[in-house]
This record gives sequence, structure tokens and C-alpha cells, in this order.
Amino acid sequence: MATAEHQRGLDREAAVEHLLTHAVADVVVKEDLRRELLGPRPLRVKLGVDPTRPDIHLGHYVCFRKLREFQELGHQIVVIIGDWTARIGDPSGRSVQRQMLSEEEVRRNAQTYLDQFFKVVDVDRAEIRWQSTWFNDFTLADVIHLTSKYTVAQMLARDDFAKRFSEGSPIAITELLYPLLQAYDSVAVQADVEIGGTDQTFNLLVGRDIQREMGQRPQNILTVPLLVGTDGVQKMSKSYDNYIAVNDPPEEMFGKIMSIPDSLLGDYYRLLTDVPESEITSMLDAAARGEVNPRDLKERLAMIIVTDLHSAEAAEAAREAFDRVYRRRELPEEMPEVAVAREERILSLLIAAGMASTNNEARRLVTQGGVRLGGERVTDPEATVKIAGPTVLQVGKRRFVRLVPKG
Repeated sequence: MATAEHQRGLDREAAVEHLLTHAVADVVVKEDLRRELLGPRPLRVKLGVDPTRPDIHLGHYVCFRKLREFQELGHQIVVIIGDWTARIGDPSGRSVQRQMLSEEEVRRNAQTYLDQFFKVVDVDRAEIRWQSTWFNDFTLADVIHLTSKYTVAQMLARDDFAKRFSEGSPIAITELLYPLLQAYDSVAVQADVEIGGTDQTFNLLVGRDIQREMGQRPQNILTVPLLVGTDGVQKMSKSYDNYIAVNDPPEEMFGKIMSIPDSLLGDYYRLLTDVPESEITSMLDAAARGEVNPRDLKERLAMIIVTDLHSAEAAEAAREAFDRVYRRRELPEEMPEVAVAREERILSLLIAAGMASTNNEARRLVTQGGVRLGGERVTDPEATVKIAGPTVLQVGKRRFVRLVPKG
């Protein structure tokens, strides 16, 4: 019995070490958090989410995987739905003022967000809280009391605010309130730990300060690196069109992962999988020596991620589809069908097929060489084409529609 208990203790220590070091940018205060994670009391681990957009991408997935580790160690996840702060918009990393969202937009986005969130995190071991639970009852006296705990000088110590201030760019008072509102969430739920991306570091530290000012023990902080998008340059974001959505269909998700630059393989394996560091290093070294094709490493990565977010069966089917289309140059077995006129402008066909939303977007796709009709590249955006029978319209490497003539 003693031996079994000793082994369980060692296993828990190893799990805690993995949590504190794997796919982690920084921990404040690391030894304090390690001690609490090994202790008997379940910690309240906070994640604040602003549903400013309905889609979640793999950049968010990095955080969610870390939350799942906390759950597996027996700790309580507390998800704060920022139905107040989402209306302001997080100013972190912004060079311009954000547009405010309506309450209806926030509620609609939040539901979609949660549906995707629970593909990764156990819903039965998560506490969901809405900011409005406490902020709807806030009085002017409460606002003054909260804002008295922080100074403008402290806010301007933040890089993005300092840059905008020095450039004379507008900074709304609501934006200055944002870190304080997020910080008060930690007070409201008595958070022991808060997790976020490295772009959230300032806000998380404000949470520690406000908890201390309000007589609570300051939360520890764990930040995760920002995932670079599929372009290999910018952080993953829908705004940059370089994202892989958690809700992407398996074949599309698989194809996007296969398209990432070779230079991102290390980060994607480290941040999105549990493959041991020693194995990742060995794979990358072998690829650098030319002993392993990076394409094979991407295929393994895609299999791991699609399996986690969909299923092993879906991942295998996506691999088969990818192999059929890109290696054997065959067309997908299934694709949408759209009925079109027998003679039509190529721009109109792209819009009718849902490949573009405007003439300008359709023209750009053609001029960039990304459009094929019946296997032939279309180069003239002003072309009128004839559709005599079922014909495949292709945009890029992953989008196919079968055009069927009317009548």
C-alpha cells in the first residue's frame, strides 16, 4: 500500500511538473503554485473569455489544453464569460480603439464559444460565470472604489497604452477600465490561479494587485505562448485569415495543418500535442538532416489534432481524402453542387458557388492564379465561360464545388 501511494505521489509530481513547464511561457509565482498544486485543496483556476467573435481557433486551444490538465489534477475550472468586457473589447496589443458590441451579439457569440470550448474541457468539471452577475449590481460608488485602486501612471506602464499615448492616438476611458473589470472578476470568484496568453500578462498582474487591495490572497498566474498562424508570420487570428478553427471540418482542418510552414513544426508540436520534448527534438533534427520528410511530421501532427477535436475515424478519413486530392491528384469524392446558368461570367460563378462574396474578391482570386475550372487555370477575370455538363470549380488547394447547368 505504501509503495502504491508513493507511486501515486510521484505520478502527481510528474503531472504537476508537466503542467508548469510544457507549453508554458511564464508562471507567477512558480514555486508557490507548485506547492498549491501538490496540496490537498482544489484550486479555483480562472479563465476569462470575451466572446467578441463566435469562432475559436487553435491559438485558444493551447489555453484550453492547459485547463484540461488542471481538471485532470482535480482542480476547479472557473470560466468567466465577459459579457461586460466584451462590449468594450480587450485593448491588449491594439493600436486603435475597438468598436463596442451589443449585448445580443455578445450573448450569441458566447453560446457558440462555449459549444466549442467543451470539445476540449470537461463540462461537468467547469463552473461557468457571467460577469453581469456582479457588474449588473455595480453602483457608481463601486466604480469609484474600484478605480481608486489603480493609477493612470500604472496603466500607461502598459506598452500598447504608452505607444498610443505618445502617438496622440485616442484611448477611451472604457479601455482603461478593461483591466480593472477583468481584475475584479478574480475578486468575485476568489481565483487562486488565472491562465491566459502572453498578451494578457498585464491584465493578469492587475488581477493580483486588485485582489491584494481587496484583502484577498493574490492569484498565481500561468501564461501560454501565442500560436503563430498558418502564414508563419502573425499570431493566429481570424483578422489575419491565418487561423485553423476548432470547428473546422476534419478534412479542412487536416489540410490547413498540412499547409503550415516547416518552421512552425516545433511550436505546433510543443503547444498542441503531448509528444515529449525529447521526441520532438529528435524528429526536427532528423528532418534537418534530410532523414525525415517534414510532410510526414505534418501528417502525424494533423492526425493528433484532428483526433483530439473530432475522432480517430474522422482523422483517418481526412488523411485518406488529403492523400487522394494532393498526392494522387484526384478530386474529392464528395463536394457541394450548385446549379448555374449554362453561360456565365467567371466572377458570377465564383459568387454563386460561395467561393467569393463580392466581385472584387472574385477578381482577386482569379488574378492571383487560384481558380481552376474543369482542371484548367482561369487567368482572365472578365472571362465568360460555358458549363455544358457537371464541371468542378476549384479555388486554392482545398475548396471544390461541382457546377451543374440548369435546365
